[in-house]
Amino acid sequence: MMEVSKPRRLFLWCMAAIYMVAFVSLYVQIPGLYGNEGLLPARLQLRYGGRSLTEQLRSSPTLLWLGPHLSLDTQASMELLCLLGALLSLAALLVEALRDSLVFLCLWVSYLSMYQVGQVFLYFQWDSLLLETGFLTVLVAPLTLVRGSRGIREHDSMTFWLVRWLLFRLMFVSGAVKLTSRCPTWWGLTALTYHYETQCIPTPLAWFAHQLPVWWHKLSVVATFVIEIAAPFLFFSPLRRLRLGAFYLQVLLQTLIILSGNYNFFNLLTLTLCLSLLDNQHVNFWLRKRDDNRERKEAHPYRGGDSAGSSERWSWICYLLELVVWSLIIFGTIVLFDLQFDPHKNGVSSRTAFTFHHFNQFLKAVTIPCIWMGVLSLIWEMITSIFRCACVSGFLTRFWGMFQWSVFAVAATFMFTISLVPLSYVEHDSHVRLWPAVRQTYDLVDRFQLVNSYGLFRRMTGVGGRPEVVLEGSYDGVTWKEIEFMYKPGNVSAPPAVVTPHQPRLDWQMWFAALGAHTQAPWFTSLVYRLLQGKADVIELIQTDVSQYPFHQQPPTYVRAHRYRYWFTERKPDGSHQARWWRRVYDEEFYPMVHLGHTYLENMLSRYGLKDKLPPRHPSNNTVVQLLSWTRSQVKGIPAHTIIWTMLACSATWCFLMGLISNKNHTAVDLIDEAEKQGDEKSVAKQEKEEEVEKDQDVCTNQEGEEEEEDRDGDEQDKEDEMEK
Repeated sequence: MMEVSKPRRLFLWCMAAIYMVAFVSLYVQIPGLYGNEGLLPARLQLRYGGRSLTEQLRSSPTLLWLGPHLSLDTQASMELLCLLGALLSLAALLVEALRDSLVFLCLWVSYLSMYQVGQVFLYFQWDSLLLETGFLTVLVAPLTLVRGSRGIREHDSMTFWLVRWLLFRLMFVSGAVKLTSRCPTWWGLTALTYHYETQCIPTPLAWFAHQLPVWWHKLSVVATFVIEIAAPFLFFSPLRRLRLGAFYLQVLLQTLIILSGNYNFFNLLTLTLCLSLLDNQHVNFWLRKRDDNRERKEAHPYRGGDSAGSSERWSWICYLLELVVWSLIIFGTIVLFDLQFDPHKNGVSSRTAFTFHHFNQFLKAVTIPCIWMGVLSLIWEMITSIFRCACVSGFLTRFWGMFQWSVFAVAATFMFTISLVPLSYVEHDSHVRLWPAVRQTYDLVDRFQLVNSYGLFRRMTGVGGRPEVVLEGSYDGVTWKEIEFMYKPGNVSAPPAVVTPHQPRLDWQMWFAALGAHTQAPWFTSLVYRLLQGKADVIELIQTDVSQYPFHQQPPTYVRAHRYRYWFTERKPDGSHQARWWRRVYDEEFYPMVHLGHTYLENMLSRYGLKDKLPPRHPSNNTVVQLLSWTRSQVKGIPAHTIIWTMLACSATWCFLMGLISNKNHTAVDLIDEAEKQGDEKSVAKQEKEEEVEKDQDVCTNQEGEEEEEDRDGDEQDKEDEMEK
């Protein structure tokens, strides 16, 4: 049975770190996004209307309803909730005892509360993934604050299995939707020839990746399909090395994505999910620690020759099965994508050798078996868990373990059942065949984001060039200055930014806005309105250092926006890098020239309900408000990614030092134990030697006694002979 205590502890540590990143990243942007003078004031989402607290929570499950009870307005309540979440996750990151089920429950409720009023700036798939993973973390984490024990529980493998099932859904569906969307770039294997320059916020390495030959990009798309569609089936393999191989394939894909694009904490969260594929033995291999199970096997290898022979035969059978599986994957990849060596290009040619109908039939054939594969795998984890509970000594301990197993078995079954709804979205017929009760239960809990559907990069955008919205301001309507953002592409000479794991949510939404008309992004009108007003909180979303904003001394009189098409520059003929990272051409007008009081602007604000006639509720000047104001003043002007990386570096250093101290203590204890063992062995050897010496002395004494008796007998015989003579 696979031991998962160490991967589970590592998973909880990573979840605490990701929660801290998410809360800090959001906290810095609250005034500009959700403040009373922000782009989408959150107070407009919370209409009190004299309803009771129970009715308010039923309409929208968020702790922000408690703000008026603390004399706080909605913005202050959001800041307080984010700060508490960041501090609590930081404490859990530093102290293992706080990586507790109750602590993670508080973190999940806090982030869910923010999500309920986050509107379009919080409706990203990674926010939903964090909420779903966060709820599973509540089930995975031990209840240390109540029980006072951080030891392994008998049902840990069962709850940790839910994380692996989420990873399977995430990766398999993300790969499948790329083909079900019928996007010609995915089917033509040319998606990565556009991806690096058209993704939201590329990194500098994306420019170099874009310069790779086309055949390499197409081969990379093939590898992506294999990792996202074929490899996830190995997550539930009974052969350990197949699971480890799938783990490293996922790590490879996520690492390459992190290097080439800024996707905040999304890829870090996916890597955290991949920890569910590991066991204690492999973590010990990473840490260069001894594996106790292996040592016990070596100390007592086999009691009979038949056991040794059967184990060796089973090992060879496993190797053969693993070889067959990897051979089938490689052979299937070669056949399905017609991989051939091209001597003219000195590379590998590839093409999609199957049709949409073939892939649709494949989904129909595997979706239901995938569900049954999950059912059988979960049942196996339940059986192994209950076996462990039954093997515990002590009636009360066994009874308590069985009770815990029953509770978590019901929770795991419930989570698995409702997750079948978003999984079956990938294939319509399978979704229709689900029991209606399952879909009804999913609809009841959908508002809590317990399970979600995923599918990134369904269609590749920017095939004809990367669309980018450029804002411009002017004092006279004749001379215009571009408003450059801190992270998104704008200035063609500025290198792409590196901002992971922070997510600048306005920059991300600017990328989505450029894909359509401004009427599809109502918040853009609010952005133009706030820039004309010169609101500092909104300006800090564009430039943390306000002095870099071209209109920091006086707001512009006029604002307009144009859409451009951007492309990465190419290498020079000699292979060197050009002075500019981007090239662009003008496309069209995105937002007309407006000023405060302009008819078009006023109509758009009224149309989207962005001009609230009710005055904002001013919080009382109590201690909490003063503390929030002081905290805000301390981080003002500091880039969010700098704050996040500083906190992560300090936390990692602290944990590393604590780990070294702990290892030294364990080493000292091991040395003492070893010395005691050696001392015991020496004392035993000495005692055995003394016993041998005593035995030798006794033998010698006996021999001497026998010789004396023989001499005496001889003397007496001589005397008798003389007397006879």
